[in-house]
Amino acid sequence: MNFCPVCSSAEIAKKIPEDDNREREVCNSCGEIFYSNPNIVTGVLAYTDNDELILCKRLIEPRHGYWTLPAGFLENQESIEEGALRETEEEAKLRVSDVKLFTILSVPHIDQIYTFFTGKVVNYDFGPTPESSEVKLFKYDDIPWEELAFPTVIKTIKLFLERGDDKIINEVLRPKI
Repeated sequence: MNFCPVCSSAEIAKKIPEDDNREREVCNSCGEIFYSNPNIVTGVLAYTDNDELILCKRLIEPRHGYWTLPAGFLENQESIEEGALRETEEEAKLRVSDVKLFTILSVPHIDQIYTFFTGKVVNYDFGPTPESSEVKLFKYDDIPWEELAFPTVIKTIKLFLERGDDKIINEVLRPKI
């Protein structure tokens, strides 16, 4: 941050404000404190009655060319379910029914929170979009594990295959050292 959006001062400093315990950007002129909060990513693990799920091959970075669940950043004025359904439509031209919250995965080292819903595939005319080069149904036994884009996607799919979608799973993912 170069200028205060409140008073236009260029006197922005990183410091721990009084009665706080974290370093924040603070305007030295007007005293405004600017908070930085995690990004929320939301998406859908879409499945069929034939033991298949939908994966999208990423056409964008990060992880271009790898498979993922349709997901993306939550927008302002949007519930996490609305965001998940929007992202599923944007990335796969896919609609789902019987939507249930499935995983909440905190990834503190990159300041992100992931929420994945499960949903039953409604339309089979899904397909590629400007964000996905391919959109494909995979039998559970044929999931390309080595080609999956993100640890949150791997974790969500494994939990789905192990436990089904009958309860919400809330976990913290940390990098392996």
